[in-house]
Amino acid sequence: MEKHDALLQVHLERPIYEQEALNEDYRYELPNISVFKNTVHTLKSKNWKSCMTSAIPSINWLKDYNWKESIMSDVISGLTVAVMHIPQGMAYALLGNVPPVVGIYMAFFPVLIYFFFGTSKHVSMGTFAVVCLMTGKTVMTYSIPHREFTNPNTTDLVFNHTGEHLYSYTPMQVATAVTLMVGIYQIIMYVFQLGIISTLLSEPLVNSFTTGAAVYVLISQIKDLLGLKLPKQKGYFKLIFTLIDVVNEIQNTNLAAVLVSSITIISLVCNNEFLKPWASKRCSIPIPIELIAVVSGTLLSKYFCLSDRYDIQDVGDIPTGLPTPVVPKFDLLHLVAIDSIAITMVSYTITISMALIFAQKLNYKINSNQELLAMGLSNIFGSFFSCMPVSASLSRSLIQQTVGGRTQIASIVSCLILLTILLWIGPFFEPLPRCVLASIIVVALKGMFQQAKQLIKFWKLNKYDALIWIVTFLIVVIVNIDIGLLLGIMMSLAIILLQSIRPYTCLLGHIPNTDLYLDLSRYKAAAEIPGLKIFHYCGTLNFANTNHFKAELHKLVGVNPKKIIERKLKLREKGIYMDTGDSENKQELQCVIMDMSALSYIDSSGVIALHSTITEFNQIDVPFYLVNCTSPIFEMIKKCDLYLHGKLTFKIFATIQDAKMYLEKELYSR
Repeated sequence: MEKHDALLQVHLERPIYEQEALNEDYRYELPNISVFKNTVHTLKSKNWKSCMTSAIPSINWLKDYNWKESIMSDVISGLTVAVMHIPQGMAYALLGNVPPVVGIYMAFFPVLIYFFFGTSKHVSMGTFAVVCLMTGKTVMTYSIPHREFTNPNTTDLVFNHTGEHLYSYTPMQVATAVTLMVGIYQIIMYVFQLGIISTLLSEPLVNSFTTGAAVYVLISQIKDLLGLKLPKQKGYFKLIFTLIDVVNEIQNTNLAAVLVSSITIISLVCNNEFLKPWASKRCSIPIPIELIAVVSGTLLSKYFCLSDRYDIQDVGDIPTGLPTPVVPKFDLLHLVAIDSIAITMVSYTITISMALIFAQKLNYKINSNQELLAMGLSNIFGSFFSCMPVSASLSRSLIQQTVGGRTQIASIVSCLILLTILLWIGPFFEPLPRCVLASIIVVALKGMFQQAKQLIKFWKLNKYDALIWIVTFLIVVIVNIDIGLLLGIMMSLAIILLQSIRPYTCLLGHIPNTDLYLDLSRYKAAAEIPGLKIFHYCGTLNFANTNHFKAELHKLVGVNPKKIIERKLKLREKGIYMDTGDSENKQELQCVIMDMSALSYIDSSGVIALHSTITEFNQIDVPFYLVNCTSPIFEMIKKCDLYLHGKLTFKIFATIQDAKMYLEKELYSR
């Protein structure tokens, strides 16, 4: 109580402040903000060394790297992740409709670039199911299968049986063009510091989108799991047509492929559900069950001739050595430009989300814009070496951190192992049945399907988030991946707009013997001051919500001055004269105070709406005061030439208490 009395005493000792007087007394001045000047100053303040270390973060952390304590942990982590890269890379490459070896290329070339430019210590870059699937959709749209070429390296025009022109590009040409385009987009985003764009993909949207994509992945693997030979579907409603094809061809199921798929899936599930938890208590290094499945499948296929005897489709040719650098087809860029936008957003959002999780968990910082540079350069470099767009993988990243990985040196160790495979061991995997890779993909989808449980949480927290989840999921599954993502983003933006149009409003009441003014509808101890309505407004006030602002104000205050004025004019036309104070609840209202402390933005339409509202209340002899006006809002009001101190009753006070004391003085002097 003594502290409160002291606060009141301080308030009584200072004058009642209107905003302009407050600015004058405390020497307010506009800040000198210039993005261009600040950028130039920043560049001038940096020498070439600081620019180099800023652009290449590895220079800094490599200098401080503790080789004695960290190298063994990184080596073990790198070996473990390399083992995961082999089956995952080969399997996910099939989702992109490119040869399986491309998945191993993706775990080598782009990762080398990310090592130098990335800021996350633990993300494992390379293949990611959703990104590969999205790339595969573009590849299938603009390419023709290799079997339609007499020579895979030629690009002669091909027409289908109806005479319809088909694109004359190979799958690898389309895939590398997408990779280059994604890299270009990411570099552009880095130049303009647009890392914040990833926030357009909210958690419900990403959760729903990846869950829907998991359904896509699952359906796309049915043909390999069952050994069916189905035509590749293009365009919208692809999943529905694929399921129809599966039903029509189900009688041609390859029982040998089903047997191999079943054994592989059962083995993987038993390991993940029973053996893995048991082994994790005794050893930090996980059992490489996927690699065991790949090696076992390869050996069985080779020595039992599964491809020849049972017509089980195998992986096929895996070239030895590193791919020859090839410049991507620039004339393809305009075709893949639109599809690449969605791939850019998804790959960056997934990567930055995982990077943030590890950074917060292990207490280090990442730079979201630097990650754009790292990913952009990785993709551009990878596009010259037969790579699809890269992204971080949750499963590999978790393993990389769990087994003790401390820095991106673990990725370099992984690259060295994969280099050995590319140079010498690659052809060993040629007999590998595709149904084994399909089984690995399907089992790996468990985590993505479990995300669907989050819908219950979203429903409890916010019905709008749940609506975004449901609509995005359904459109992704029923129509197409990119349409689902686009619609999800549009819905998110529409809901944000709707919430800005209908912001939170309330009346404030006074807590006796304090300087607190709280929401009357929520705080029962708050008491309304007789004759005084304190209107609290949150959010923005712009051209889109001025009508809502006025409607909420009139509803909460209980007086609509426009109606009172119109009624007064109608009565005067009939020769009846009455004081405006005799109508509605106006006789009880002495003043309206608008608390602007939570008003974040106002445009010229909002200022005009404020001015007309104040004018209307003045016309019925009810003063309308503004309080707690932030500096940017006050500056905007002054720019609109509607605030003329001393000429209009457009008073802005520093606090609610100032406005209340001024009102008391005015009433006392009458």
